[in-house]
Amino acid sequence: MASKLFIGNLPRTATDSGLSDFVTAAGFQVASAVVIRDRATGEVKGFGFVELAEGEDLQRAIGSLDGQFLEDRRVNVSEARPQRSFTGPPRGGGGGGGGRGRGGFNRRRDY
Repeated sequence: MASKLFIGNLPRTATDSGLSDFVTAAGFQVASAVVIRDRATGEVKGFGFVELAEGEDLQRAIGSLDGQFLEDRRVNVSEARPQRSFTGPPRGGGGGGGGRGRGGFNRRRDY
């Protein structure tokens, strides 16, 4: 089973190939590398994921890469966690509200 690294504090100029080269230069074989970008702007969000090739030691890679510099930034490297599944209401949907307001001048009072 392949192992996946989370790499944080990436510079704004990071690329997929640059991230792959960074890990390869440390002596590890890379199956895939992706820098996460904002969908709307395309700007680097500051983190990415690297999937190590079969047989690579995840803990050794973390120990070797964590705290190293990529361009001018000291990166944080850890084991990637599975993506959370979100089952709540859609984002930006607002939710709540609607209906009648509270009070008003013609409200009947029973006291």
